[in-house]
Amino acid sequence: MKLQQLRYLVEVAKQGLNVSEAAEKLHTSQPGISKQIRLLEDELGVQIFIRNGKRVVDVTAPGREILRISERMLMQAQNLKRIGEEFVNVEGGSLTIATTHTQARYALPKAIKAFLARYPKVRLSIKQGSPTQISEMVVDGSADLAIATEGIDHYPELAMLDCYNWNRDVVVPVGHPLAALDHPITLDEIAAYPLITYDFAFTGRNKINRAFENEGLTPNVVLTAIDTDVIKTYVGLGLGVGIIASMAFEPERDTGLVAIEAGHLFDPSTTRIGIRRDAYLRGYAFDFIELFAPHLTRKQVQDALLCEISDGNEG
Repeated sequence: MKLQQLRYLVEVAKQGLNVSEAAEKLHTSQPGISKQIRLLEDELGVQIFIRNGKRVVDVTAPGREILRISERMLMQAQNLKRIGEEFVNVEGGSLTIATTHTQARYALPKAIKAFLARYPKVRLSIKQGSPTQISEMVVDGSADLAIATEGIDHYPELAMLDCYNWNRDVVVPVGHPLAALDHPITLDEIAAYPLITYDFAFTGRNKINRAFENEGLTPNVVLTAIDTDVIKTYVGLGLGVGIIASMAFEPERDTGLVAIEAGHLFDPSTTRIGIRRDAYLRGYAFDFIELFAPHLTRKQVQDALLCEISDGNEG
C-alpha cells in the first residue's frame, strides 16, 4: 500500500468519480490511476469502486470506509511533514486561508499586514469562496483555516472558534429620504424600497430574511451579490437600498453613500474560524489566529481542538 494510491483514490472520489478529472488534477494519466486503484483493491481484497465498463459509477460499502480512513491517513502524513518543517524550516513555510470576500476585503487586512511583517518568509495564500466552498477546502486539506460567518457549523470535521460579533448598516445614496430620518430606521421603512443585499449563502443573509418575516414583511429584493463592493456600487446607481455588514462601510471611500445604523433590527452574527480537528498547525498559524482574534491564544485554540476531538470521539 502506497500513499500515492490513497491520493489517487481520494481524488477520484473528490472529482465525483471522474477518473479523467482526477488524473488532470494530479498531473498524471487516467490509466495510471486506474491501475494503481485496482492494485490497491487486489491488496485489500475488496472492491472499492463499482464500475460500468471502464467508468466508475459508485462507491461500495467497504469502499466508503476505505475512503474515510484514506483521507485521515493522508492528513496525518501531511501533519508529519509539517512537524518536520516546524523544526527544520523555522522561519519559512506556508499558510492558506479560505474565506469570503467580505472577510478578505474588510476584516483580514490588518491581521495579514501584521503577520507578513512578523513572518516575511511564510507564503501566505488567500482563497475566496462561499462558506460551503471554503469549509470544504479545510476539510479536504487544501486550506489551513476557514474564516466565515455561515457554513462552518455544518461540518463536524471542523472545530469552530468564535472571533467577533458584528451587525449591519443600511446604505443609501446621499440625499436619499431614509438618510434624513430623525429616528432609528424601521423594517417597514426599509421594505418600502427595492432591496440590494447579500446572496443567501453569505454573510448572515438568513438573519436578514428572518427579521422581515417576523414583522410579516416581504422585501422586494431586486439584486443579490457575494461582493459587498458590488452591492454598494448598485446602491450608488440608485437601484435600491443596501443592507451590508457594518465593517464594510468606509466613509473615506464611500463618499457617495450614507450608512444608517441598523443593528437594532437584526440579530448579530458571529464570524468564526474553522480548523480541521486532526490538523497539525505550525506555530505561525496560531500567531495569525491571535492577530486576527486577540482573545484566541495558542492555548485556547489547542484546548478547543482537544475538546472538539474528545466530543467527536464520544459521539
